[in-house]
Amino acid sequence: MSDKKNSPVCDQNCDTCNGMPPRVIFTEEMRKEYTILFPTMLPRHFKIMEKVFNYYGYHTELLEDGTHGDSKTVIDAGLKYVHNDACYPALLVIGQFISALQSGRYDTHKVALLLTQTGGGCRASNYIALLRKALVNAGFEYVPVISLNVSGLESMPGFKLTIPMIHRLMYAILYGDLLLLLVNQCRPYEAVKGTAEALADQWSTRLAKEMTEGAINYKKIKKTYREIIASFAAIDGVDCDARRNHEKVRVGIVGEIFVKFSPLGNNGLEDFLVSEDAEPVMGGLIDFVLYVVSNAMLDYELYGIGKMKAKIYKIADKFFLGKQDDLIAAVKEDGRFVPPTSFRITRTLARDYVGMGVKMGEGWLLTAEIFELIHEGVGNVVITQPFGCLPNHIVGKGMMKPIKETYPDVNLVAIDYDAGATAINQENRIKLMLANAKKNKGKSHT
Repeated sequence: MSDKKNSPVCDQNCDTCNGMPPRVIFTEEMRKEYTILFPTMLPRHFKIMEKVFNYYGYHTELLEDGTHGDSKTVIDAGLKYVHNDACYPALLVIGQFISALQSGRYDTHKVALLLTQTGGGCRASNYIALLRKALVNAGFEYVPVISLNVSGLESMPGFKLTIPMIHRLMYAILYGDLLLLLVNQCRPYEAVKGTAEALADQWSTRLAKEMTEGAINYKKIKKTYREIIASFAAIDGVDCDARRNHEKVRVGIVGEIFVKFSPLGNNGLEDFLVSEDAEPVMGGLIDFVLYVVSNAMLDYELYGIGKMKAKIYKIADKFFLGKQDDLIAAVKEDGRFVPPTSFRITRTLARDYVGMGVKMGEGWLLTAEIFELIHEGVGNVVITQPFGCLPNHIVGKGMMKPIKETYPDVNLVAIDYDAGATAINQENRIKLMLANAKKNKGKSHT
């Protein structure tokens, strides 16, 4: 099923020399006519980001396979083409790609796949090798795989991540984080279910358009923050007093980034918590970006490596923190919603419990996010644990005992997500946690 005529391969054939499938190059010519598919994780964020890619001349499409109650097809494809020792997020992401290619919706000779690489030591860097192997086994060895990274891990002549593009993508992340925060604080208190989601969908469409209309106007962006917040505060039928007084049980969500955020990865955890009369609470994607930036600076601080890289990332850190500060200020200024915690604070919270050199996967960030929730008064936390992610289990499940020793009233539960786990077992464990949470409601955890 190969198509060598339309499949340029790396001239050095370096992947083959290393026993890996040959790397199919995404060329400038392909850019003009290929559709670039990328997997789901944060659908609302990614829909805005999709328009940013399109603005820069790429025809991209966010995959939604498996997100509408049809996850079995995605899981089955992942199980078939990914080794069963690989982590669950790898199985889902690769399964989603293979499922889409097999669906008949695309001309597979005019499709490329886009996957992020952060430069870390686990899945964030190694999925691409697994994906290329899966494509060969599924008969799609001619499909190019593009790495989205700022670490210099891979490059493709037909896809370039430029500073202006990163700039717009950052605002897409901040807008997405704000919508995530407001939806989670409104949904549990709605009189008419779905109102907050519908409003967020309207804003997503408007913001996607805004991101593709000429130069970025930051003054306008800060004004838009306030418009978004005011629109959610004005939703008819939301019990504002109940929301302000936190009458629902608040449940924090932390974990490996994919299963934390993705409804496909966590079996619709946020929806389930709302259906159980609870309010989900979770940090935004900008925190993970700042975590990656912090680790680049820590490499120099702890090990004396990457001095020039650390200087560049220090500038990026200051820039991103400033943008997060403005979003937090907008939420505080309105006064009707709980603002996010500044990452300046978050990255200090776990220092007495886990070394800052622990940075494989979510590393110290996961533990820090648990403490962030506790300091925000959220005394109930679901730790989402994907199969096959050893670092995540160490900094999640492995930290439960020392955290409980310091905060004995905190309600922690680690939920395992893998292809063999049933949703009913996961939900029953969460229901037990919620029962304890309702019994302990009102106790202080700070």
